[in-house]
Amino acid sequence: MSQPKSYTLKELAEHSNCVVVGDSSILIDNISTIENAQKNSITFLSNNKYSNLLANSKASAVIVSNDFETNDNFNYLKTDDPYLAYAKLSNLFDNDDDIEIPFIHSSAVISKKAIIDKDVYIGPNVFIGPKCKIEANVIIHSNCSLVKNVSIASNSIIQNGVVLGSDGFGFAPSKKGYVKIRQIGGLTIGKNVEIGANCSIDRGAIDNTEIHDGVILDNLVHIAHNVILGENSAIAASCAIAGSTRIGKNFKMGGLSGVLGHLKICDDVTVGAHTLITKNIIQSGNYVGIMPAQEHDNWAKSSVFIKKLSK
Repeated sequence: MSQPKSYTLKELAEHSNCVVVGDSSILIDNISTIENAQKNSITFLSNNKYSNLLANSKASAVIVSNDFETNDNFNYLKTDDPYLAYAKLSNLFDNDDDIEIPFIHSSAVISKKAIIDKDVYIGPNVFIGPKCKIEANVIIHSNCSLVKNVSIASNSIIQNGVVLGSDGFGFAPSKKGYVKIRQIGGLTIGKNVEIGANCSIDRGAIDNTEIHDGVILDNLVHIAHNVILGENSAIAASCAIAGSTRIGKNFKMGGLSGVLGHLKICDDVTVGAHTLITKNIIQSGNYVGIMPAQEHDNWAKSSVFIKKLSK
């Protein structure tokens, strides 16, 4: 078992662009929640509604906002964004990171027609099919499948169980049933993208499906063929985006939400949890369509009332 890493408060301040209030020489060897912090812990307060919990905290230091009124109970790191500072420090205290680059596990199956940079991590039971291209410092965790025609740019992370470049849902109806449309496009994934566990992203039918730089996906997200997802977008768990929808930059999507196909969504749109987007969005802003759960009879009355309001 590895020994915990220790840093002075001054070192942590330099790493997170914070200002020290208190003893900059104290040693910190872990980051913790306010309630579970012990001696030599640092914790953070990003929401003032939890400030009452500090009264019983044993932390040696607390990350707080610049306008927080400090006292002598703790040492502090002050910053414009405590949550961002916490994120930066979490990387210092990750003692269990066993990812070493370069590494390709012996159980990985890689097509001879794939191009793999020498500086990558490919975990156990990964399949990489033909015409795939993996750039430097990409991490692909265990049990992932890159079916074919998948390109992943540098510094991206693919979490466990992801399927990339799978067949899109394309079928032409006929009198004798459905005729499969061959999916001959690809899937391009940009730089600094992170795709959560068990996500599925289809390759394009003719043109490519595109996931642009800086996108982050939570677990269990499905993105259909020929979707274009703009840079620095963030999608929470169990969401789905139907085919051929084009989405701008900085798109944010709450959990269990959906977007119908062949739509256009502009930059800087936020979609609340449990919301279904059914038409184009041409103006930036927050959109939500959730209705809280009710007894069935009450819901029926509410739906009638809403219909009357829209007339």
